[in-house]
Amino acid sequence: MEPVSENIRLLKRAYWLIKLRWVAIVFVCAATYVSSNILGIDLQNTALYSIAILLALYNLTVLLLLNYFAKKGNELSHASVKKIINVQISTDLLILTVLLHFSGGIENPFVFYFIFHMVIASILLSVWDSYLQATFAVLVFGLLILLEYLPLIQHHCLKGFTPDCLHRNKLYILGTFFVFTTALYLAVYMASYISVRLKRTERAYMQANTLLQEKDHIKDEYVLRVTHDIKSHLATIQSCLGMVVNKVVGPLDEQRAEFVDRAYTRTIKLTNFVKTLLKLTQMRLNDKLEIDVFSLRETVHNAVASVSTKAEDKSITLNCDVESSVDTISGNQFSVEEVFTNLLLNAIRYTPEKGSVTIGAKNGNDCVVIEIADTGIGIPADELGDVFEEFFRASNARKVQKDGTGLGLSIAKYIVERHGGKIWVDSIEDTGTKFWITLQKSSQQSQTA
Repeated sequence: MEPVSENIRLLKRAYWLIKLRWVAIVFVCAATYVSSNILGIDLQNTALYSIAILLALYNLTVLLLLNYFAKKGNELSHASVKKIINVQISTDLLILTVLLHFSGGIENPFVFYFIFHMVIASILLSVWDSYLQATFAVLVFGLLILLEYLPLIQHHCLKGFTPDCLHRNKLYILGTFFVFTTALYLAVYMASYISVRLKRTERAYMQANTLLQEKDHIKDEYVLRVTHDIKSHLATIQSCLGMVVNKVVGPLDEQRAEFVDRAYTRTIKLTNFVKTLLKLTQMRLNDKLEIDVFSLRETVHNAVASVSTKAEDKSITLNCDVESSVDTISGNQFSVEEVFTNLLLNAIRYTPEKGSVTIGAKNGNDCVVIEIADTGIGIPADELGDVFEEFFRASNARKVQKDGTGLGLSIAKYIVERHGGKIWVDSIEDTGTKFWITLQKSSQQSQTA
């Protein structure tokens, strides 16, 4: 999975600011109503509600602009995205200052809501930009209290909240402004410190993850080469042993024939294991599937037909139930059929004689659900979480059949997930096992479903 570009991440954060602003608009309206109508505080209601409306229009405009910029994606420079966020925060500080002017100015305890903007700036912006925003907040708030003190603009006292107007009380103004200024810079310092450390840790994790992916790719390439060489040697050995077993080079005495037969059988099993490992490694390296629209009904019937002989050999009842509404899906038919076939073979292998194995398919909302159930030995409850791990085999399965690669279910999971689907299992030991698979419908069928 490719990492998300920094520009896209910053744009998402800009959208986060918009969501917070909607909350702020609702809060302003609610606080104005409660303060004036319930608490009896004298407020400039008309001005405050008008600012809330203008704030909503501003927020909607920013949303439309962000949607426009989002279409550009990586074409938008990192500096441009940062500028968008900087402008939003600066505008929010100005609007908050205007709101305070019409609701008591320095007398309003909500003046310390500036701190929230500093925390947000520290999270979204660089340390330098965060301190610039703090300085801007100090300047605009300082200008407000200065203009009200002179007075060059009208001060709206919070009658009903404070006994006297405080906008000309020098000691109160200086004390509040000092606490306000230091609180803002301290908030930026602490939030930036934490944010920088988190960003460094995040970058370190991303670099470590990239390194692990590179090493995993190298490992897969190594496994691919080694297994390919082993496969070639095993094929030669198997061919030579086959000549002896089939008495092409002449008969052997009974004892020698037994040892050669054992070696030949083991070679076949080892060759099958190497082929399976090679297939899994190639799939991991290529990470590609040829996607086409195909009939799931036909695929299920093909898988059933390919395992029917083995079911008959054990007198196992093989049932197939595909809903009439199940039709086409998008994917790679060969890979999907291989998943069904392997799961059915496993079900037959671990189901006692005269048991039953069932495969069914039905329509979901936007997917097709496939169920494969058996009346076999089941899986121990404490081992269910490991069944899709590579090379894992359940303890009771090893008793029934000693030889096995432990790769079949991991391959099935890989194929299903590469198709955008899911696979999971439920099992009761000595009772049976059920596998469920979801696969996406074809786009045409999704529209008509």
